[in-house]
Amino acid sequence: MAVKKFITGCFDDEAVLFPAVKQVRRKGYKIHDIFTPFPIHGLDKAMGLRDTSLHVAGFIYGITGTATALGFITWALTYDWPINFGGKPFFSLPAWIPITFELTVLFSAVGMVWTFCWLCQLAPFVKKDHFNPRSTDDLFVMALECTDKTSEAESISFLQSLGAKDVQVQHKETEWWWGRYDKDRKVFEQKDEKVH
Repeated sequence: MAVKKFITGCFDDEAVLFPAVKQVRRKGYKIHDIFTPFPIHGLDKAMGLRDTSLHVAGFIYGITGTATALGFITWALTYDWPINFGGKPFFSLPAWIPITFELTVLFSAVGMVWTFCWLCQLAPFVKKDHFNPRSTDDLFVMALECTDKTSEAESISFLQSLGAKDVQVQHKETEWWWGRYDKDRKVFEQKDEKVH
């Protein structure tokens, strides 16, 4: 597990958070992530995140579904088990369009859901370390990743000057893992004690 040091600031209102994000980026801090109880329009652009490539993945999955459908139907009805259906030719592309369309949609939809879950680290039984549980309720939490050049005291005072209410230094696991919080939390607490 890769435990890193972060400085987190909690904001009560998105109207305070939005300008704070711009100020933090202008100052040169590295924003790890921002956790909000609901989506905020334009926050991704304010954070400097690039547009998603999920639509490209959907196109690739769709083409894979089309190729799978056409390849399998062609093989089955022209080579493996050629049957004459009402005088149609063995290679009858117009008759295959419905199943080809359905397989294209199926591959694209399922593939995009899997890709989305992988990128967002969402899956059953997968654990993720939370910076603040209230970020799912009523708080907006900004996590700044500490580097060798980061001054903790300066970062804390800077976030407080931008309107952050509760600013803390936290050591958190950035990746996801299989397991239970009650057992794995002890590992994090021991690592925190070693760092301090």
